[in-house]
Amino acid sequence: MLCITTETAADSQDVEYLYDLAFGPGRQALSSYRLRDGVPAVAPLCLLARESAALAGAIRYWPVKVGEARALLLGPVAVHPTRQGEGVGGQLIAESLFRAESLGWARVLLVGDAPYYARFGFTPVVGITFPPPTNPARVLGRALQAGAFDGVGGTVKPDRG
Repeated sequence: MLCITTETAADSQDVEYLYDLAFGPGRQALSSYRLRDGVPAVAPLCLLARESAALAGAIRYWPVKVGEARALLLGPVAVHPTRQGEGVGGQLIAESLFRAESLGWARVLLVGDAPYYARFGFTPVVGITFPPPTNPARVLGRALQAGAFDGVGGTVKPDRG
């Protein structure tokens, strides 16, 4: 049975291995990683999916700003290749969004495939840009509170507190 838990410091090596396995060692060259440099992840939203001791999937979130508006940056989310197609990633996304809303976050951003993330309520956002070379068509957002994106626009930057 799949168990979703909060990531701890002891899990870091396993999670980094999973991300390298899923995305390759060059993953940290992606523009979204520049938004994570030197910024601690939002720990209560960094979740793991395990069956017994085996790591099946992981998701992390990071604080960012668009203008003065705070937001969450979802990602990366990864599922072990032997567990893909079983809904592990979907369970991690759904649970983490529920927790983010419970913690009072208003909005979530990500860079990803609109057809996949649409089932979780993500839609393309207009007027919000990520550092280059991000394809604007892949910038997606989900409001966790009504009107969360009203008047929000500009370039996404790290939220260093």
